[in-house]
Amino acid sequence: MDTLRFYFVTWNVATKSPGQDLNALLDFPSVFNKNKPLPDFYVIGLQEVKSQPQNMLMDSLFTDQWTSMFNKILCRQGYIVAKSVRLQGIILLVYTHMKHVVHLRDIEAQYTKTGLGGLWGNKGAVSVRFNIYGCSVCLVNSHLTAHDHLLADRINDYNTIISDHQYHITETHNILYHDYVFWIGDLNFRTDHPAENSPSAEEIVATLEKVEKDKFNTLLRHDQLLAVMESGEAFSEFSEADIKFAPTYKFMIGTDDYDIKRKPSWTDRILFKVITNTYENVTLRADVISYNSLPQYTISDHKPVVAQFNIKAFSNYAVRVVEFEPISRIWYIGDADFRTQCTLTPDVEVNPNDWIGIYDANFHSLDDYIAYEYLSKVCVAGAAGAEGARGAEGAESAEGARSAGRPRTFTLSFPVGSGVRTPGFYRFIYFSQPNNDVRSVLGISEPFEVSSKEDRLVNIDPCIEASTSKPSTATSDVFTDFTGLDVAKLSRHFSNDLSID
Repeated sequence: MDTLRFYFVTWNVATKSPGQDLNALLDFPSVFNKNKPLPDFYVIGLQEVKSQPQNMLMDSLFTDQWTSMFNKILCRQGYIVAKSVRLQGIILLVYTHMKHVVHLRDIEAQYTKTGLGGLWGNKGAVSVRFNIYGCSVCLVNSHLTAHDHLLADRINDYNTIISDHQYHITETHNILYHDYVFWIGDLNFRTDHPAENSPSAEEIVATLEKVEKDKFNTLLRHDQLLAVMESGEAFSEFSEADIKFAPTYKFMIGTDDYDIKRKPSWTDRILFKVITNTYENVTLRADVISYNSLPQYTISDHKPVVAQFNIKAFSNYAVRVVEFEPISRIWYIGDADFRTQCTLTPDVEVNPNDWIGIYDANFHSLDDYIAYEYLSKVCVAGAAGAEGARGAEGAESAEGARSAGRPRTFTLSFPVGSGVRTPGFYRFIYFSQPNNDVRSVLGISEPFEVSSKEDRLVNIDPCIEASTSKPSTATSDVFTDFTGLDVAKLSRHFSNDLSID
C-alpha cells in the first residue's frame, strides 16, 4: 500500500483578518530544513470567519481574506483547491497536490445548521467527502454550541450532524461509513470540575503555570469531550492523539495571556476514525505524526491547532480513467471545428451531465474553469463511437466496445464560442457528474497552445504544428486578490456547493 500525508489546521479566527505570516501555520520547509517533504493534502477548517447577516450573498460570491491568503501560499507550492465549502463563518478548504487531482473520485459536500435550533448557520458543520486511490475519506469542520453549561446542546449538535449529513454514494452515505473520517473544529467542549470542587479561572491559570512540559493529565481529567467520548454520548467512534499542548481558549487578543473571563479549555480539536478491516487481506491505518497548538499566533482569542497524519491507500489504484491525446497543433481563437480525442477505460459510464472544462494550464482550483462543454455536445458521431455521440451508429459502436471490455476513443469537436478569448496555454479536464452534487476528475490533458488569428497570418503554412516549447511553470501572483468569482460558474455547475447561507 501507499502512504498519503494529510495536514490539518483548525482555527477559530474570531472574525479577525489574517495579520500574521501563515507559513509557520502550514509547516513549510525552512532554510534549516529545505528537504522536508510537503503533505499530499492540506485540510483547513476555520470558524468565525467574518460574516455579516446583511452580507450573506456577498460572502457567498466573493472570496474571504483567509481563503485568499491560503490560496496565495499553497497554490504557489503546486497545490490545487479540490473543494471548498462555506456556511456563514464556517469554512472548509481542501487542497491536494496536482499529481493527485486526477485520482479524485465522487467529490461531494454537505452542511448542517445547528444555531437557533437549526435555523441559523452561525453554529453547525460543513463536510467534504471523496474517494482517493480506492479509499473513502470524509472531512468535517464544525463549530458547536458554546458555554460551559450547554454540554447537552453540544452532544445534540454532534448527533444532529451525524444524522443530517447524507451523501449520494450508497456505500458511504453516512459520515461514519467512510474508511477514514477526520473531524476538526471548535468543538467548544470545556473543562468541567465537580461543583463542590470547581476552581476559578485564575486558579486554573495558576495551575497551568506550574505544569511540567506537556503534562496536562490532571486538568484533562475534567475535559468534557474526553468524558462524552468515554460515556458514548458523542464522538465515541473517534480517537484523538495525546494532548501535549496547553488549553487553546480563551486568550486576550494580541497576547499569550489567558482571559480569565472564561476557564481555559481545549475547545479546538482534531479527531479521527478508521475502519481498519473493511478490505480483505488489507489493514487500513492512520498514524499520527504530530498534534500541536501554535501559541505564537495571537490575532484571535483561540490558538490554532494542527496535526499531521499518514494514511494507507492502495498502490497503483486506477479506476474510471480518461486519457486525452496529446494536442500538437495550435488552436486558433475562433476556429469553427477544433478537434482532439480522448480514450475512456471500459469502466467509465458516461452520464448525460459529463462535461469537459477548459482551464488555464496553470490552474489553481477545480472551480476555475474558463469555459465548459457537455460531452454529448462535442462528441463526433461515427468517429470512434460514444454513448453521447450524435448518431445511432456511433452509440452502438461505443456500447459494443464497452460491453467487450475495450477502451473507447471519442473524437471531440469544440465549436466557435467555446470561451477561449486570450492566447496562451490551456488544458482540458474531464468531469464525470452523475448528478449536480457529485463529481469526479477522470482525466487532465497536457497543456496545449491557443493563438490568435493575427498570429496565424504570419505562418507560411497554416497547418504548421505548434512550437514544442512548454508553458512557463512560474506561477504569477494571481492570488493577491482572489475576488470576483464568476457568478455564472457558481450557479451553472456548483449551485449546491452550499456556500450560501
